[in-house]
Formats: sequence, structure tokens, C-alpha cells
Amino acid sequence: MITRTPVARAVASVVLAAALLVGTAGCTFISRQATLIQYDPGSGVGANIGDVQVRNAIGIINEDSSAISLLITLVNSGTDDVSVSLQFESDGEKRTDTKAVTSGAAASFGNVVGQEQIIIVNPGVEAGDLVPVYVQYGSFPGKELLVPVLGAAGAYQDLGPQDPGPQP
Repeated sequence: MITRTPVARAVASVVLAAALLVGTAGCTFISRQATLIQYDPGSGVGANIGDVQVRNAIGIINEDSSAISLLITLVNSGTDDVSVSLQFESDGEKRTDTKAVTSGAAASFGNVVGQEQIIIVNPGVEAGDLVPVYVQYGSFPGKELLVPVLGAAGAYQDLGPQDPGPQP
């Protein structure tokens, strides 16, 4: 009959517990943490440019695909007021729309009924496509966002482009 000393039993118990622990939770040591993966938790896209964060940029297109309302929120976490330039192709020409964002504040466009809209006329895209929008301010390098274009349905049914009128 084989007998083990109390030390051998303790060592065997520790080895067994370690094997059980590594077997059940070992994947956390080699797997990438999902909380470190950047993603946009909405329908739109976003970016960080210096002290300005672009949040949930999305295009809502009308039924005949003749205009898009760019829904966008610009957040200025800096201490200075900034002017953010949004560049896109509208009616076959490059257009730059500049929006002021106060320090420590957010500026939203087109996100609620009656709010100022940024209209892209004759965008040359349809619902389901991506429209490029270049965002930049100050001396910071800008970023091109590929903004998803959705139809004016569901939660977005009242946020489509209003009559664009004459464009600058």
C-alpha cells in the first residue's frame, strides 16, 4: 500500500487546483480583451481629431436619392472654441461646411426635428452606400469618414433632408 505524506498531498492539491484554474480561465491570458477594441455603438461612424470627437455621423437620404441630411454630433473637449470643417461632394462639386463648436460643449446637426441640417445635394449614392466626408479643424490632420447612408424610415423617418433650397 502506497501512502503519501501530508506535504505530497498538499503539493498534489495545489497542482490540481492550478490545472483546474488554468483550464477554466486560461483563455483570458491569451485572448485579446474585447473592451480594447474600438467600435461605434450606433448606426453611424465616429472619429477623434485632436480635442474634437465626431460622434454617430450618419446620412439620411430622401426617397428619390436627390439629397442627404448629414446627422452628426461634434464634441469639443478642449478649452478653446473651434471651427470644424466638413468637406463632401454636393451636386458634383466639393463643398466645405464650417461649424463652430464651443469649448466643453457639443454641437449636433440634424439629430432632432427642426434642428439645423447639413444637406448634401445630388450625392450620387443610394441607401446602403457610404458617402465620404472629410472632417478637420485647426492644424490637426483631418480624417475621412465613410458615412453610412440610410433611408428615412423607422427612427429616422422625420430626420430626412428638408427642402435644400439654394446652396452656397
